[in-house]
Amino acid sequence: MKKNIHPNYVDTKVICACGNEFTVKSNKNELHVEVCDKCHPFYTGKQGVAAKTGRVEKFNRKYGINTEK
Repeated sequence: MKKNIHPNYVDTKVICACGNEFTVKSNKNELHVEVCDKCHPFYTGKQGVAAKTGRVEKFNRKYGINTEK
């Protein structure tokens, strides 16, 4: 690698809007993020299951598919 052209690679403190903090390597000292693995709906399991169910039911009603027998 060439000398004196690369940024410093330091431990970076990442702070999420939910209050979670963790460290990573970056060229910045501190990062602020809106979502992390502790508060993102996909990773926490709180993703809109009801919304998916509603979409399926809407599709079935639209095309006249009767799932109840």
